[in-house]
Amino acid sequence: MSKVLMKGNEAVGAAAIKAGCKYFFGYPITPSSEIPEYMSKALPEAGGVFLQAESEVAAINMVYGAGGAGARVMTASSSPGISLKQEGITYIAGAEVPCVIVNMMRGGPGLGSIQPGQADYFQSTRGGGNGDYRTLCYAPSSIQEIVDLVILGFDKADYYRNPVLIVADGMIGQMMEAVEFKDPAPIDLPEKDWATTGTGGKRQPNVVNSLFLQAEELQAHNDRLEKKYKLIEENEVLYEAYGLEEAEVVLVAYGTTSRIVKTAMKQAEAKGIKVGIIRPITLWPFPHDVFKTIGNNAKGILTVEMSAGQMIDDVKIAVEGRLPVYFNGTQGGMVPTPASVLADIEKIAGGTK
Repeated sequence: MSKVLMKGNEAVGAAAIKAGCKYFFGYPITPSSEIPEYMSKALPEAGGVFLQAESEVAAINMVYGAGGAGARVMTASSSPGISLKQEGITYIAGAEVPCVIVNMMRGGPGLGSIQPGQADYFQSTRGGGNGDYRTLCYAPSSIQEIVDLVILGFDKADYYRNPVLIVADGMIGQMMEAVEFKDPAPIDLPEKDWATTGTGGKRQPNVVNSLFLQAEELQAHNDRLEKKYKLIEENEVLYEAYGLEEAEVVLVAYGTTSRIVKTAMKQAEAKGIKVGIIRPITLWPFPHDVFKTIGNNAKGILTVEMSAGQMIDDVKIAVEGRLPVYFNGTQGGMVPTPASVLADIEKIAGGTK
């Protein structure tokens, strides 16, 4: 299959259609606006429905409705817009409705900026809405990977009856790369016999909601959700890692930032410093176990993010106190440079950080 040059946001839409998405509900916001723009033209041509909602709140509740009827459905936004969707996301998770939600992250808090950021890590991995719930969260580092993960995300959403979140900083949405649209690996998906597709007089109506007025019923529902989340933690962890056994310094980064640290790694190795990299592809579930493979030569771990250091907590949990954890970060749309990462690598390797 030949490759095609595409902008990241447009590739998201094309991947969703490839995955069988039939409905898109959204509201434009920089730097994700090209996703609804693309879908407004391409989705109707593919036999689907695009609708620009009057707000992000309306969009996520339309997703809830279409997903509850058994359709493959997606929405996309950027950081403040995802914040507005949080009530709907927790309702969707509570009602076990599959959908895919794309967040092209920008700087914050509040309206922040329209520049790229990674400061939605807490929101994405801890759940921004109320209650005990989780969303499988993918963090691609290239346009090819976001294409692959969008397609995979629809299958995983249906398999687990759970919303799937895909987070990428705004640079991935705006850059252009060559991508290939591969056929997904076959997966045995359950029938959607729970969906509100009408009864035809043959069965009792299905009810899709997250309301349980009896405490015992809600306890049992939450217990079942927790079992599902444990299953996701056991089976869905994705990461990239190399150089850990001999590394003096281990870099941890995701998304575009992981591409920057790879340049710093090459520069450090040219100076004789051995560097390893851990790149989480799933932010939740976080790849804790790979940290156990870090060798005895390591003097420290350097977490690099476009935030104030939101991933550090997960890194420290994974390290279990074996090594010191340091941070290199930027905020407000600023991007870490290989030179700044290299300087920190040299300090850690020399024991002066």
